[in-house]
Amino acid sequence: MTESILRPALAADPRLVAGFTTRVFSPADEGLAAARARLGDATGLPIASVGQVHGADVATVREAGHVEAHDGLVTDRPGLLLSVIAADCALVLLADAEAGVVGACHSGWRGTVAGIVGETVQAMEALGAEPTRMQAYLAPCISTEAFEVGEEVAARFDPAVVVRRPEWPRPHVNLRGDLARQLAEAGVADVETSGECTVADDRFYSYRAEGGTPGRMLGFIGLR
Repeated sequence: MTESILRPALAADPRLVAGFTTRVFSPADEGLAAARARLGDATGLPIASVGQVHGADVATVREAGHVEAHDGLVTDRPGLLLSVIAADCALVLLADAEAGVVGACHSGWRGTVAGIVGETVQAMEALGAEPTRMQAYLAPCISTEAFEVGEEVAARFDPAVVVRRPEWPRPHVNLRGDLARQLAEAGVADVETSGECTVADDRFYSYRAEGGTPGRMLGFIGLR
């Protein structure tokens, strides 16, 4: 049976709970509310979620609930689970367990060029976290090979992460590479990067491969 939740290395810290769900965990016909309820049951924690808009706004939360029009969440409250969703876009989970601060953000191409990762790190710093102590996890997302874009989108990215090959009619973007660069610039050196591609791996939902899939994966992180 396909594993229903992938566990990043930072989840080995007994002070943290973190993971990334596969389609087995959140069947598309059940909807996000059911998936979040199941996640709460599985972790025993109340959930804070966001109504994502592909932006760079980050909310600081200390209680369960839903925050509209944000793409990142941070907290210093133990016993609260932060949850973000994706189906090709990148999800980034962050923790400074020593400070007792965690963060999660949704970073599609718009959020990436807008700097959502840096904004999330800064919001965690405001709660007492230190980037040099942070651990980060880049969850499965669309790979360079699958992320074909138009010239107008490619122009928004650092040229170092825009890839061109003779066999490709249009440029491709290394989304994970750009996020890793942004984390390094923010002072976060301890970064685990998933190698899975949501387009190529049928364990995951893919908006691009499935023509607008109704399903989503959930990335989550919290303090015990």
